[in-house]
Amino acid sequence: MTDTTTETPPDRLSTDPRSPFHDAAMLERGVGIRFNGEERTNVEEYCVSEGWIRVQAGRARDRRGNPMTMKIKGDVSAYFYDQVPNAEAG
Repeated sequence: MTDTTTETPPDRLSTDPRSPFHDAAMLERGVGIRFNGEERTNVEEYCVSEGWIRVQAGRARDRRGNPMTMKIKGDVSAYFYDQVPNAEAG
């Protein structure tokens, strides 16, 4: 687990508890994602340094019943809900 008192969100974070990038403490604090300048609320996983997000692909499910996801590349920025995003600060 990571320190929840840090002022920057993790570089990579997942909502899936089975993922090695899942951090419940960070998710409880509330992490917002801006993708290509637009607020996204349906992000399953993100990576700021690699520039991609993973979102659910409709209602499709894999053979284990998990939602199918697709990776979209673009400009990703993460912030905590209790802080003002950089794009809106100026």
